[in-house]
Amino acid sequence: MNNKKTDNIPDDAMIFGLLLIISNRMNTLLERELKEFDVTTKQWFLSETISSVFDHPPTLKEAASAMGSSHQNVKQVAMKLQQKGLLSLEKDKNDARATRLYMTEKSGSFWKKTDPKGGSFREKMFKEMGKNDISLARQSLEKILSNLREIENTKAYQE
Repeated sequence: MNNKKTDNIPDDAMIFGLLLIISNRMNTLLERELKEFDVTTKQWFLSETISSVFDHPPTLKEAASAMGSSHQNVKQVAMKLQQKGLLSLEKDKNDARATRLYMTEKSGSFWKKTDPKGGSFREKMFKEMGKNDISLARQSLEKILSNLREIENTKAYQE
């Protein structure tokens, strides 16, 4: 994206645009990579979130929060995974209003098949970036995410 015109775009505006472009491209490319397994990027991400972020079967609400998505969207994705036998949705034993997400036995072996594709994709995405570059990018992105949570929690966005 280096050309004379983009050189004049302020860094914050350029980063904003780049994040949107990166999100779109990552989704498109991951969809292609996962097509052979008949799963979508969102289905893969939900499963990754459950297995990587939680040490217990999360509720729909917890998974949605961790993914930065709505309860309704995560429920739709979870139901598709349930239809494929990769996830089980069960009412919480202590709170009937809450639904917990359980990875199935089938899911373990299934997702192991996708691991090489995901690992290779990440390696290619971060090629020529040193550990320091990646660490700084992580810190910056975590700060942006924190700022977005703050915006989301302001009164104006809750109405």
